[in-house]
Amino acid sequence: MKIALAQLDQTAGDVSENLDRAETAIADAAARGADMVALPELFTVGFFAFESYARAAEGLDGPTFGRLSDMAADHGVGLLAGSHVEDLEASADAGVDVPEAEGLANTCVFYDRDGTRRAVYRKHHLFGYESAEARLLTPGEHLSIVDFEGFTVGMSTCYDLRFPELYRRLADQGVSLVCVPSAWPYPRVEHWETLARARAIENLTYVAAVNGAAEFEDATVLGRSTVYDPWGTTLASAGDDPTLVVADIDPDRIESVREEFPALRDRRD
Repeated sequence: MKIALAQLDQTAGDVSENLDRAETAIADAAARGADMVALPELFTVGFFAFESYARAAEGLDGPTFGRLSDMAADHGVGLLAGSHVEDLEASADAGVDVPEAEGLANTCVFYDRDGTRRAVYRKHHLFGYESAEARLLTPGEHLSIVDFEGFTVGMSTCYDLRFPELYRRLADQGVSLVCVPSAWPYPRVEHWETLARARAIENLTYVAAVNGAAEFEDATVLGRSTVYDPWGTTLASAGDDPTLVVADIDPDRIESVREEFPALRDRRD
């Protein structure tokens, strides 16, 4: 399977312009043969545009999520649609099963090639350090996985990378590819690179960590989107400019690595 990570620039609070950037990147990825495209965290508003969260929030049947679904169908790709601010009450009112509490959530959706919504993940660990995310949003409570092109795909988001027990739970559910849409800022470059690689190594799984590449008033998102194989080897990566990161990944590689080095079987709970 060919996966593409769309490392996007973002304009704070301008959902329409940011969606246009995403669609251009998805079209480019599809033209390059991508089967699946992943977008960054809160690319629709910009993670650090906290004043825009409430204004941009909508239910899962809202226009932003609808346009992302259309992008997947129009270009025939599986789409890990970064994340957007979800209005949980609006989703529930539209008949969507919402086990989380009321409020707003940082929500990532996976759409199949025909635009069908296949999985929903609401970010578990909300960032509180010099950030308003933990004050403005409701944390998710449930993991979500989906089968696609021979992979069992799991989702997590940005700050989740610092909590390895979440990824071990994904491994226990048979996940072979973890996607991590993020808005990871400077100066924590080493943390970004080390934590994503560690999650791949310790769970013997592919990790696709897709970050933005944008400047905000108080922060700069550092890019460096990377695809790691089950050994933690970098298959493809980027610098800090907007770009596509494209890599070929193989579900059979997971089984061969885990057979060669069966560390997961040696766990003691």
